[in-house]
Amino acid sequence: MAELNGRPVTLEELQTLALTNYGSFTSLRVDDGRVRGLDMHLERLVRDSRILFGVDLDVDRVRELIRRVAPADGSTTIRVTVFDPATDLGHPDRATAPQILVTQRPAGVLPLPPLSVRSTVYERDLPEVKSVGLFGTLHHRRAAQLDGYDDALFVDAEGVISEGGTWNIGFYDGDHVIWPQAKALPGVTMLLLQDAHEHRVARTTLAELGAMHAAFATNAAVGVRAIAGIDDVHFAADHPVLDILRKEYMDVPGEPI
Repeated sequence: MAELNGRPVTLEELQTLALTNYGSFTSLRVDDGRVRGLDMHLERLVRDSRILFGVDLDVDRVRELIRRVAPADGSTTIRVTVFDPATDLGHPDRATAPQILVTQRPAGVLPLPPLSVRSTVYERDLPEVKSVGLFGTLHHRRAAQLDGYDDALFVDAEGVISEGGTWNIGFYDGDHVIWPQAKALPGVTMLLLQDAHEHRVARTTLAELGAMHAAFATNAAVGVRAIAGIDDVHFAADHPVLDILRKEYMDVPGEPI
């Protein structure tokens, strides 16, 4: 299902999104009509719309459009994409009227199996924005998968860890949950877990991975997903801290749409 401003989206409108690839989005999991961190998702859309288009979004209108496609019962994943169908490749400065595209897909059964990831030197354009421009992310994910891994983990030239392509990463060193201090998207699931569980934010490098007892990925679609290995460093995918974090996340009350 795909609706633009509450009506079926046209091929011409989707073609503009595909060819210019300029906009932002957020993906959220709806469980029985409620969303964990819904206000944070909406704040992200408003913030990114100001950065990309210089205008504010009508939050109430966004909620209304999400309600149109969200079932009252069961679980689903909804993506809200904000883009201007009139965007022109030669004059992106004229893209000042963002529209709201809402799409729906089945929600995965949690928890998902552990990930094996490969580090790669890369930083997304405007890492603080959840951009529809996913070329670099998909290129590095594809290269990692062709090399036998599930996904790519982004680091800088000094091996400082930032994020995965579509997820944040956290660690457990035996005493503390640690979130890397680096340029990365402030994911909603990560922020909810930071509120729920004592943690530290610290510069974290590949050279320090041997001291970590567990690693995990977070986003709205996967919740808390174990990472079994980064490059040639392996972690306990069944570490008890992962179950604690999953429970704390699932205990976060959902907000009604």
